[in-house]
Amino acid sequence: MTKSELLFKRACDCIPGGVNSPVRAFASVGRTPPFIVKGQGSRIWDADGKEYIDYVCSWGPLVFGHAMPEVVEAVRSAALQGLSFGAATEAEVEMAELVCSLVPSAGMVRMVNSGTEAVMSAVRLARGYTGRRKIIKFAGCYHGHSDAVLVNAGSGLMTQSISSSAGIPDTVCADTLVADFNDEESVRRAFRQAPGEVAAVILELVPANMGVVLPQPGFLQAVRTLCTENGALMVADEVITGFRLSLSGAQGVYGITPDLTTFGKIIGGGLPVGAFCGKKEIMQQIAPSGSVYQAGTLSGNPLSMAAGLAQLHLLQNNPGIYRKLDDSASYLETGLTDLIRNYGIPAVVNRCGSLFTLFFSAVPVTGYATARKCDTRLFARFFSLMLDQGIYLAPSQFEAGFLSSAHTRQDIDRLLECADHAFSLL
Repeated sequence: MTKSELLFKRACDCIPGGVNSPVRAFASVGRTPPFIVKGQGSRIWDADGKEYIDYVCSWGPLVFGHAMPEVVEAVRSAALQGLSFGAATEAEVEMAELVCSLVPSAGMVRMVNSGTEAVMSAVRLARGYTGRRKIIKFAGCYHGHSDAVLVNAGSGLMTQSISSSAGIPDTVCADTLVADFNDEESVRRAFRQAPGEVAAVILELVPANMGVVLPQPGFLQAVRTLCTENGALMVADEVITGFRLSLSGAQGVYGITPDLTTFGKIIGGGLPVGAFCGKKEIMQQIAPSGSVYQAGTLSGNPLSMAAGLAQLHLLQNNPGIYRKLDDSASYLETGLTDLIRNYGIPAVVNRCGSLFTLFFSAVPVTGYATARKCDTRLFARFFSLMLDQGIYLAPSQFEAGFLSSAHTRQDIDRLLECADHAFSLL
């Protein structure tokens, strides 16, 4: 039995499912998860000493790869001054000022501890600001595990919202309407279903939690217009895309101005973090300046702020970083697409910047309904073949892959070489 297998066995006795976040269990791919002990650049090593090229990058925040020296040094320096104070610090102010300077829609920022917390708070703020109860989300979009957004009605079933988890009351689900991403008419129907009652529409501008799905031309603009026409706030979930697609996030790439935005991942440099921001007149409704309550002892933790500031400054000081990431991801996309064509594999590659997903689907994936048509068993077989060759991909068909600036052309060639071998065995 390997060390990872022994660790997983121990974990199953004291941690539900043996993991602290479900996808880590590798259940959908039928594997025992490797327990990671070290990361450096584009690579990670497990407890048995096996080396992998990492295309997960801690689910997005490691845009410069593992253990970036400037980020590590910033955390070390901050830690020497104290780990946590539960009090105001200058680093929090610097982070808020920096986010406001980079993101045009951000008039004010509130720091929290996770993407889930950021979304939960933004939804509460939208309801408090508008005095309305209902929200609209999109099937297949994941916004963390708070009750209001852990709802997925499936394709077109907006009138029968069903929770995706036990423990969430039906009364909570009733206030969440579900539309279909890239389907403007489904959003119109949701607004017509509850006229004058919708507080907000929340969406990933580029969904990455049913795999990467690109917004079709004009869709995001249509959602923005519908929100304005119906007096609802547009809440952009940029926990994954924020500062990964550009210094102003996906909203900068697509020219969208949301009312509220949620961030995470990159602004913590790999440490736990979240934030929500928006127009001043809305954000000022948050306590203590307003009546919408939100609080957190570890919000703006000095270590997370130090890591995040170091990483954002690195992005600012490397103006070619996004072009480099896009070029690398384009090279990967082209290589995989050529292999798919050569082997006749029913698969497609979706990519936006340095985010990508290889879907085992015979049809283009444009939303939740088409994503569900993927052959998950074929993906599981491919994933195992890649993992055995030292390529660490997201252990689910419905997740994104990530590139960092630490990934070299040789790293990507190695992935393509391994994919060639894997496709030949499928």
